[in-house]
Amino acid sequence: MDRTVAVGLTVVAGGWIALQSPINSHLGRHVGAIQGALVSFVVGTLLLLVAATFAHGGLGRIGEVRDVSWIYVTGGVLGAGYVTVALLAVRPLGTGGVIAATIAGELTVAVLIDQFGWFGVERHAISAGRVAGIALLAAGVLLVVRD
Repeated sequence: MDRTVAVGLTVVAGGWIALQSPINSHLGRHVGAIQGALVSFVVGTLLLLVAATFAHGGLGRIGEVRDVSWIYVTGGVLGAGYVTVALLAVRPLGTGGVIAATIAGELTVAVLIDQFGWFGVERHAISAGRVAGIALLAAGVLLVVRD
């Protein structure tokens, strides 16, 4: 995929995350927090089932998951945890606070992943610029969530 297209699609997907928190929070108020997260994942799972059925290769390769280390199938658990936390946190923090904190957490962990080459990614050393970026994001989170 072209880098420009990748950046554009990622920006759009980031917007979806901002929409997801208040939408799921509203759902959670009506059906319960965990139940709301479940409904969100069931709807997403159904959409992915349809998409995977019609994607190149269909559902045939899913059985190969048994050959993958357990750590690589935990993404759904991590996603469920995030959706549930965001659903609960949007009420006291607001959507901006949830997204600010999410981005700060994402960048911090991403820099560690890059530093150590976890999960097979190419290593990128922690630099003063990266540390400064994390510090600035932390300051940004504080500014966004304070009353």
